[in-house]
Amino acid sequence: VQLQASGGGLVQAGGSLRLSCVASRRTFTMGWFRQAPGEEREFVAAFRWSGDVTYYADSVKGRFTISRDSAKNTMYLQMVSLRPEDTALYYCASDDRSRIILSSIRRADAYVSWGQGTQVTVSS
Repeated sequence: VQLQASGGGLVQAGGSLRLSCVASRRTFTMGWFRQAPGEEREFVAAFRWSGDVTYYADSVKGRFTISRDSAKNTMYLQMVSLRPEDTALYYCASDDRSRIILSSIRRADAYVSWGQGTQVTVSS
């Protein structure tokens, strides 16, 4: 599956951004990860297309909201109350022919398809 992410930018602390990720076709699971310079890629949020449950990293819970538009195979990440520590390259990711097991939904190595990344920079 092909993924195309967009929506990053430069924003002041306390500001908001919305990221989008368009998938070329429907899969089972989609998620957002981020990677700051010198850091490992970390989980941000995820969902399964078949249900309503969403999953978040503790660091973004209450500030970020993951959502989807099923008709457009598009996933969103609404980010509010942004902090300088949210600065990173944000990636969308997906499984493909096989569904990620629930216990692995926060693991980057469980996802097989990745978008190109979109930069989010939060100034203090």
